[in-house]
Amino acid sequence: MRLFAAVLPPEDVTAALAEEVAALRRLPGADGLRWTGRPGWHLTLAFYGEVDGALVPDLSARLERAAHRTAPFELALRGGGRFGGGRALWAGAEGGLATLRLLAGRAESAGRRAGVPMAEHRRYRPHLTLARGRQPLDVRPYLAVLDGFTGPTWTVTDLALVRSRLPDSGVPGEQPRYEAVARMPLGASG
Repeated sequence: MRLFAAVLPPEDVTAALAEEVAALRRLPGADGLRWTGRPGWHLTLAFYGEVDGALVPDLSARLERAAHRTAPFELALRGGGRFGGGRALWAGAEGGLATLRLLAGRAESAGRRAGVPMAEHRRYRPHLTLARGRQPLDVRPYLAVLDGFTGPTWTVTDLALVRSRLPDSGVPGEQPRYEAVARMPLGASG
């Protein structure tokens, strides 16, 4: 199964972000982007890809220990940026970024120690993907809107192990489906 570890923003945070995304979708060229649906909004900590079912119990146990060793922390979505020369647009984060990076490192380490074949390590950059395009896009107008955005602050109290199911119908615009298969409480939160 295709898995990743993530922080899932609560409803009030995604509601505020949805208002911002509605404004972004009214900008010229927005119809040429594939917008991530609200159910897919998350801050990926570690991407595992296809994981053999036999490895999932060990991975889950290691993620639970990683979460237990990490104290709850404050976070807010703020601003935005781009990847891939303008092919991906994302919302950024502020607050307990040092703890978020620590948790991401622990989630990556949990995967490696559980035997999950993982890609080469890259420096963690907290982001929540909003849209992707096939062609590079001048994202300056989008970034100008996102620059003024700060969502509500929330306390991150758990880490989620999420399963993603990629579209297979061939229907244009179909979104991946995400399911939290486990939620591990952070430190003193559980």
